[in-house]
Amino acid sequence: MKEEPEGKQEQAKAAVADRYVCSVCGYVYDPAKGDPDGDVAPGTSFEDLPDDWICPICGATKSAFEKEQQHT
Repeated sequence: MKEEPEGKQEQAKAAVADRYVCSVCGYVYDPAKGDPDGDVAPGTSFEDLPDDWICPICGATKSAFEKEQQHT
């Protein structure tokens, strides 16, 4: 089995970990949890959500979401 360079592994983890916040209602899409009510499996990144996915709270489209700022 071929090992990926550590940099790529870290990038992949970071991409999956990116959370997005609905600018309308404040709902946070967390890829670690997915959206069980919307049939989105845990581990699904925001970018991989279907284009017709909507906020489960207010019904806003994906375009209303902004990447959550990481506090370091």
